[in-house]
Amino acid sequence: MPLRHFTLVALVLTAACSSPSEVAERTGVEAEKATATSASATASSAKGVSVSEDTELFQFALAYPAQAAAIPALAAKLDGDAKKVRDEMTADAKEYQADAAANGFPFNPYSYSAKWQVVADLPGYLSMSNDFATYTGGAHGMYGVEGYVWDKAKGRGFASEEMFLSPAILGQALGDVLCQSLDKERLERRGGESGGGGTFDDCPGLDEATILVGSSNRRTFDRIGVYFGPYVAGPYAEGAYELDFPMTAAMLDAVKPAYRTAFSAAK
Repeated sequence: MPLRHFTLVALVLTAACSSPSEVAERTGVEAEKATATSASATASSAKGVSVSEDTELFQFALAYPAQAAAIPALAAKLDGDAKKVRDEMTADAKEYQADAAANGFPFNPYSYSAKWQVVADLPGYLSMSNDFATYTGGAHGMYGVEGYVWDKAKGRGFASEEMFLSPAILGQALGDVLCQSLDKERLERRGGESGGGGTFDDCPGLDEATILVGSSNRRTFDRIGVYFGPYVAGPYAEGAYELDFPMTAAMLDAVKPAYRTAFSAAK
């Protein structure tokens, strides 16, 4: 019984943790709530975008905030990336449905959802998180968060971690506080017990995380969020781990020179 999984495009290449609404709250910016529509989309400087579709093959949903909708190039990218995912999901779901009918096993519709929210809206940059979830017929779906930054002056976007020299260098700048914070959270979820010395007691590097850049002053990035998705820092049942850190002088040294003026140490 073949099980086919559609390949997500760049929109969701980084699988990590959940709840971007909490990201926005922790980093000092209240998340924008997209204006809902029914299987349609609207975009203007005053409204966000919300699209949903439910068929016998799949469920599809896309939402992004007014700040993104107000930037035509960014809105076009989000729409285009989501369309690629939808088209590929449709093709794979059709093939899987045919296999199910030919071999006498049940077909479960595929699904994909992407909810973009504002993490920080600064004079020169728009930082966003994408809370995405997919299901392709297996025992359970997968979910995660993508971090994305739009450079308003240059009219281009990139993954949040690209603002740093490398995840490893940023991790070194964070130092022991990263692993200490993760271990504290894991102990709380596990009722004070360790994971038995296995893989899920290890401290993953930032190359296995999603990095979001946030702001508490609305002028510069002075906080980061670190998100470890399911299976990265713990078993699937424990969910994703999300940690928040203020920028320090050492962490500023891990920022690429081209973006240094966009960051400051937290006060």
